[in-house]
Amino acid sequence: MKKSLSFILMLIIGIALSCKSGKKETTFSLPFEKYTLENGLTVVLHEDRSDPIASVAIYYHVGSSRETEGKTGFAHLFEHMMFQRSENVGEDEFFRNIQGAGGSLNGSTSQDRTNYYQVVPKNALEMVLWMESDRMGYLENVVTQAAFVNQQNVVQNEKRESVDNAPYGFNYGLILKHLYPKGHPYSWTVIGEMEDLTNATVEDVKAFHRKFYSPSNAYLAITGDIDRAEVKAMVEKYFGELPAGEKIEKRGAMNTTLNSTVKLYHEDNFARAPMLRMVFPTVERYSKDSYALNFLGNLLATNKKAPLYNILVKEKKLTSFVSAGNSSQELAGTFTITVTANPGVNLTEVEKAIFEGFERFEKDGFPEDDLKRIKAMYETSFYSRFASVQGKAFTLAEYTMNTGDPEYYKKDLAAIQAVTMADIKAAYNKYIKDKNFILTSFVPRGEMQLIAEGSVDAGVVEEDLANAAEVKAVEVAEEPIVKTPTKFDRTIMPPIGPDPEVTIPRPWSGSLANGIKLWGIQHDELPLVQYTLALDGGHMLDDMERAGLASLVATMMNEGTKNRTPEELEDAIGLLGASIRVSSGNEQISINVSALSRNFEQTIALVEEILLEPRWDEEQFALAKSRIINNLKRNEASPDYLASRTLNRLIFGDNILAIEASGTEETVTRITIEDLKDFYSKYFSPSLARFLVVGDVDQPKVEAALAGLSQKWLAKDVEFPEFSVPGPPDKSLIYLVDVPGAKQSVISIGAPSIPRTHPDYYPAYVTNYKLGGSFNGVFNLILREEKGFTYGARSNFSGSKNYGSFTASSRVRTNATLESVNIFKTEMEKYRENIPQDYVDFTRDALIKGNALRFETIGSLLGMLNTMTAYDLPSDFIKTEEAFVRGLTPEKQLELARKYIDPSKMYYVVAGDAASQMKELEKVGLGKPVLVIN
Repeated sequence: MKKSLSFILMLIIGIALSCKSGKKETTFSLPFEKYTLENGLTVVLHEDRSDPIASVAIYYHVGSSRETEGKTGFAHLFEHMMFQRSENVGEDEFFRNIQGAGGSLNGSTSQDRTNYYQVVPKNALEMVLWMESDRMGYLENVVTQAAFVNQQNVVQNEKRESVDNAPYGFNYGLILKHLYPKGHPYSWTVIGEMEDLTNATVEDVKAFHRKFYSPSNAYLAITGDIDRAEVKAMVEKYFGELPAGEKIEKRGAMNTTLNSTVKLYHEDNFARAPMLRMVFPTVERYSKDSYALNFLGNLLATNKKAPLYNILVKEKKLTSFVSAGNSSQELAGTFTITVTANPGVNLTEVEKAIFEGFERFEKDGFPEDDLKRIKAMYETSFYSRFASVQGKAFTLAEYTMNTGDPEYYKKDLAAIQAVTMADIKAAYNKYIKDKNFILTSFVPRGEMQLIAEGSVDAGVVEEDLANAAEVKAVEVAEEPIVKTPTKFDRTIMPPIGPDPEVTIPRPWSGSLANGIKLWGIQHDELPLVQYTLALDGGHMLDDMERAGLASLVATMMNEGTKNRTPEELEDAIGLLGASIRVSSGNEQISINVSALSRNFEQTIALVEEILLEPRWDEEQFALAKSRIINNLKRNEASPDYLASRTLNRLIFGDNILAIEASGTEETVTRITIEDLKDFYSKYFSPSLARFLVVGDVDQPKVEAALAGLSQKWLAKDVEFPEFSVPGPPDKSLIYLVDVPGAKQSVISIGAPSIPRTHPDYYPAYVTNYKLGGSFNGVFNLILREEKGFTYGARSNFSGSKNYGSFTASSRVRTNATLESVNIFKTEMEKYRENIPQDYVDFTRDALIKGNALRFETIGSLLGMLNTMTAYDLPSDFIKTEEAFVRGLTPEKQLELARKYIDPSKMYYVVAGDAASQMKELEKVGLGKPVLVIN
């Protein structure tokens, strides 16, 4: 079919930014071609030969804002239906085909758009286009009642997971309902109302697809190792014959105003601390004011000089964290301030403190350097979005959909760089100062005294646990599928060509005179660098009485240096557009850095200060301890946290790892600043350090930058405590963590297993892949795709140098708890008896072909270096893993499953409503459950 060539061949997109590294100057450019098929499909192509992979992103200009009252949640529900089947692609084959080809895929829905995306080895690109075109043009005839009911239940469980069973989950929907007038496209949430999801019909879904899923309402971006002429022929073949579809009207801005301030409250069954949220209506995206409002959020709250941070966190100690930010979308925008207060804090005091912050902002303003700092951070973020072929596809598709111009990001960046102090002050006066707002007070049930003064009951209707929404499948004879006539035989999946050769970058290595070991990979596609200075140790060096010490040491090393206050250090990092964070895990403490490569040496100088001259600031120490303790209290509201904590304690017993890395309220309270200094003095030595770097820097430059650290940081002997992990239990038992009124049960099953250094670790990981390591794993296919009990179910081997574990988990509808636990148990038993050849074939294809995707970005390459060096693996360990997978057999997998996956010797933890589940869980046959009370 002839193309209407609104054919723009843009060979270079010039960016009004250049970066200098020494004498070299590089201007970023992104070649692309944009054209439109005769049926209205807009296509954008970009060639990137860096890796043998390709990304496809298709954006439909439809989101929840295209729904109507009484039929909410349809756009998101339909996103789920798009993964079921189409006329020529069988049930569940979207995931099976792409994962089997070594690719990844997903989709997402927002208020304004729905997207679907894949990253695959380049030989599978035609298969992706075949499937995407089939579900665009040939889905309506195969939407069956059974498949639809299943996804209705899946989405209802997704809503329980994020809304009904989560602290503060109803807050967002409550705000939208009162911020926008009745019927406004943004007045309901993307996931919709439970009643609407229950009442949706197959015909509703078909009508929705018919109207919005058409070429004229779609934007297709294809990036990666492609040949443009070949890809254009594929796009024409698979999409060209599809009818254009109904023309969807374009909409202008629909900004709103409030006639009065509205204050609402809700007693939250899952909250352990009060939360206040204040929302002001603002303006749509790409408007001049939206850029200034983005800056305003940072200046008001998200840095150590910000007035809201200083008043609420440092001075009044009402909270450990305050956030403020603008969100401008297609039709309207909002500016939101969120404060999760410390337990027991009255939200009236929080509201007053926010207005004190406004007054201080009006009085003191902000320095020009703050503007420079924010712009520098945006510059780094700008480059980062192009770090992967998927990021490039998203960027091109989204800007094309929103503006018609794939290179609009040039204008977007220019608008950011053009923001002035006057613009920010004007935006504050126009949208915040003395303006009406929505305020919500969410307080723990029974703590009404904490709500903000003047608030009225929001009238939130919670789901009745005894009558949880469930769409029942009605047995009906499915009518035969009527195939749509096509120009060629679409039932034949395009053949996948020969696997592309994957070249794994070979790292360079070296060492410094003080014992620091160096590894690096030069990657110069973008002017970015990421690096990690990792020290062995971390939480495993804590003693039981002061658990959380290593974590607190790392936290405090972010809070200034000998010659820089916390505020001055934050400014120095921000002005470089960098991120420098010290963090602690179970087995190491790391300094993680991301920056523009031109600023590499300056970030090294800051890292040297942070590492060698920590400030141990008394004020920040008190704030940090308060923040950790209050976060631990808030976590008590999360069923996920309670299940994970309980399983962790069972697996590790008396070991320090039985306590989470941040410690407990009791252990953190005991820690003094002298404890931090002692830990630092005993355990920080270059003899334990690895420096890992990936990006636009070479080895000589790295070694030269680290010369000062090599001279100043002297090695010393460090003694590590003996470390042992308990074995699995003699027999399985259920532990029921009571969460009264829970709308879901969180199931966490597990046992100790082998460490990452064990020769069987990777083979065990491979063995689990088909059981629960992917979307197409047995657990997920049964619990989600067949039963509709959950949004997802997975299992996993995780391992470190000194320990390992096997875990399986899911969040299921409360009245499906017993059956779900039995499914986990039964499927593990069956997996130990028989592993079919097709399971082995799927695993082999997914893992070997997937290596093409594993080493694309500097972040993924840094992760590879960390794995290799932390566990003393050879530089070619990926090839060793590939060799194992190529030789995989059902017999070998069965041997490993029987050795390392034993459901008769596991801890079964369920966090849910004990009143309804205690008796039920006795039926599993593992004895009477042990009740765990928080």
